[in-house]
Amino acid sequence: MIKVVVADDHAVVRQGLKQIFSEAGDIMVAAEAGDAQQTLSKLLTANCDVLILDINMPGRSGFDILKPVKELYPNMAVLVFSMHPERQYALRVLKAGAAGYLPKDSAPEQIVEAIRHVAGHRKYSSPTLAESISADSYDQHPHTVLSEREHEVMRMIGDGNTVTEIAKLLSLSVKTVSTYRRRIMQKMVWRSNSEIIRYVLQQEP
Repeated sequence: MIKVVVADDHAVVRQGLKQIFSEAGDIMVAAEAGDAQQTLSKLLTANCDVLILDINMPGRSGFDILKPVKELYPNMAVLVFSMHPERQYALRVLKAGAAGYLPKDSAPEQIVEAIRHVAGHRKYSSPTLAESISADSYDQHPHTVLSEREHEVMRMIGDGNTVTEIAKLLSLSVKTVSTYRRRIMQKMVWRSNSEIIRYVLQQEP
């Protein structure tokens, strides 16, 4: 039996995954978590094979805890499960130590296949990802100089969110988000939000 921990701040997502796994027969949910801190706490006792990790959670994001989780539990596979298309985040999380990446609109059978795949200590990437992008092309994008949180803030600005809205969505202070924005502008040599929006729309980072 494959034991998984589901880390997602939406109860309906956690419930949906539990239903899918109950029908699979060989996967069971050992624990659930709604944010990063709960995830770290659950992992202490869950003794799981796979962590299903959402990127966008309140407070610390999935990106923030991915590397420390892999350092603490090197034999546990992490499958990132996100609302964002593969092209935007997949290679970033794979390079950070995740075993695979799945968009939340994936079919139930694909989710089960991915769980079984990473539980066998193999990397998982969908045929769509393998065909559409390569690690070499990823390295050529300028935004790779950004930290994971800076990248997240850049994308949210690119989606039209204000600093105040981003602060609320990420459970951060406006001052902290403004600091991230300033770092992004400095590293990317931008002067306005319109340049961020244009870059995100053109590059789909």
